[in-house]
Amino acid sequence: MPDSYLQSDGTGAPETLRWSVGQRNYSLDFSRPVLMGIVNVTPDSFSDGGHFFEPEAAVAQARRHLREGAAILDLGAETTRPGSLPTEAGEEWRRLAPVIEALAELPERPIISVDTYKASVAEKALLAGASIVNDVYAGRKEPEILAVAAKYGAPVILMHMLGEPRTMQVEPRYDDVVGEVRAFLLQRALLAMEAGIPKERIFLDPGIGFGKNADHNLTLINHFPEVFPPGFRRVMALSRKAFLGKIINDPDPLKRDAATAVASALSALKGAEILRVHNVAPTLEAMSVALAVKRESLAPVGAPQS
Repeated sequence: MPDSYLQSDGTGAPETLRWSVGQRNYSLDFSRPVLMGIVNVTPDSFSDGGHFFEPEAAVAQARRHLREGAAILDLGAETTRPGSLPTEAGEEWRRLAPVIEALAELPERPIISVDTYKASVAEKALLAGASIVNDVYAGRKEPEILAVAAKYGAPVILMHMLGEPRTMQVEPRYDDVVGEVRAFLLQRALLAMEAGIPKERIFLDPGIGFGKNADHNLTLINHFPEVFPPGFRRVMALSRKAFLGKIINDPDPLKRDAATAVASALSALKGAEILRVHNVAPTLEAMSVALAVKRESLAPVGAPQS
């Protein structure tokens, strides 16, 4: 691996990622962590089910995320909360299509991630204007989704999950949660590379709350750098998760944004490069403060020191 490919932190991933899907070109600057704003186009997601089910509401929420500093919009139309059942592919696409098409026409041309494990839905989304595939099964459910991403040149997010949403929170067990999650992510990443996806376009997510109890989640956050094999982008998606509710003693997911912001900022200090959240503004503020303290400087990353 050439020295120019290595960042100062040794992850082996380029600071600026560039790619094209169809006729559109995209780039992400990883000189500081980027925010991914969640838009649930569902009637039953755990934190805000039904709030953005109508296309107009979903587009408005997406535009709010962009105004508040999101670099990526993550659109999902099937809930993966614990105990949930699958959504048929046709219905999933019926929910997604008008939202992706509307967002793809915005003058700012946002980076749209489609949160799906179905190859057919991923392909339609990439043709309609999405440019990243976020698969909670990491290609285990429909392996051909990796070939779809490779065909269109899209980055993929591969997440660890123990089992499936219907059963994942039924007494999850690990002998070594950090080692087991790392081994899984490496295996899935290598399969993605075999499918033709370049290493720099593979993002890995330890799957906080997906087949993990509160102690597992806290261990993964605390040992975040150890979870990831080098050279892959590191995603943290812990927004409004149940373990945060246990910490702050609040069962209402909508009241966990401050806890999300703190946990996300701590994850940024540990090396998270993409923070996936429901509420962008407080997380951006918390992350900015945490990074300023780490740098001992108010100057933005990359700006000249005064």
